Amino acid sequence: SPPRVAGSAGTVFCCCSECCFNSERRAGQCVTTFRVRLAAAWPNAGGGCPGAPPPAPRPRQPLPERHALRAGRTALGRTSAVRGILCRLGVLIKVHACGVNPVETYIRSGNYARKPALPYTPGSDVAGVIEGVGGRVTAFKKGDRVFTSATLSGGYADYAVAEADTVFPLSDKLSFSQGAAIAIPYFTAYRALFLKGHAKAGESVLIHGASGGVGIAACQIARAYGLKVLGTAGTEQGMNVVLRNGAHQAFNHREANYLDKIMEYTKMQGVNIIIEMLSNVNLAADLHLLSHAGRVMVVGCRGPIEINPRDTMNKESSIRGVSLFLQTEEERRECVRAVLDGIESGWLKPVVGPEYPLQEVAKAHEDIIHSSGARGKMVLLP
Repeated sequence: SPPRVAGSAGTVFCCCSECCFNSERRAGQCVTTFRVRLAAAWPNAGGGCPGAPPPAPRPRQPLPERHALRAGRTALGRTSAVRGILCRLGVLIKVHACGVNPVETYIRSGNYARKPALPYTPGSDVAGVIEGVGGRVTAFKKGDRVFTSATLSGGYADYAVAEADTVFPLSDKLSFSQGAAIAIPYFTAYRALFLKGHAKAGESVLIHGASGGVGIAACQIARAYGLKVLGTAGTEQGMNVVLRNGAHQAFNHREANYLDKIMEYTKMQGVNIIIEMLSNVNLAADLHLLSHAGRVMVVGCRGPIEINPRDTMNKESSIRGVSLFLQTEEERRECVRAVLDGIESGWLKPVVGPEYPLQEVAKAHEDIIHSSGARGKMVLLP
């Protein structure tokens, strides 16, 4: 069917908190669409710059393709700055899969500290095939399989635009769905463990909520770097996923006495590091699970919690927040090296969980927040 584009009737994705996830209305009444075609990011789909001589005349496109071209111009042609980035350093990607992250639901709700400029289309973790490159891009060519750590246009779409330095080759060892499960989960896990948590080989780490995208990434990375890895999940299936992906021991965090089991496993010494995915529920208990000078890395939070600061004094422990959005260029490069090395070595193997067609993004956002237990990375398939 013809693509759904800004200004036409169809399903739209809105990032204002007053609107529902999906609504049948005119797109002009909403903030942004999630299924906009971006095929016309620049005139030469095979590469080159808008400033170059015009290409040879082409046959008139069928109606859906003409809609796609207009959508691309509408979404990306608003400013000369954007056009300049696309011309010089951008790549156009045909999206085969896009990862869904909890942070995208927070941003959409309007309750997240980092609010994007509007119009906004979610999606950073894209995997697909390059359709075109900017004039100064030499690392990639049309037809290359790639994954991204960020996009300029949003990944909940059929096409996405990204700056070349946020695009990486996707190994033939990995599927497109696995490629869409790499960037945010593995970069976040590495940042939490080493850049902020200063983990060292031989230390113990508890990954609280280890069966989701970031949790599995943390298990694989920590095991590869020589840590003693403990993980929690909310189901038997989730615990098995955790054990298959690097954990030495898994615990069911729905059991009433699971904290006692963790302490018994550590011979009452506690753990050096906790990677915490739901700090608004677990943080107070985490402080009792730490060893002397232990540290909690807060990766996820969905609300407030009351803690007793004295619990940090007793063990001289610390609590530290982790935000991938605040990484420096040097930190980003270190994460990239570690992840690409992991892919090459073979220990980095993303686990794909539920897959949704793009038109069911509303259900994906509901499920990622309210599911009974994660089992891998959630992915959208355009």
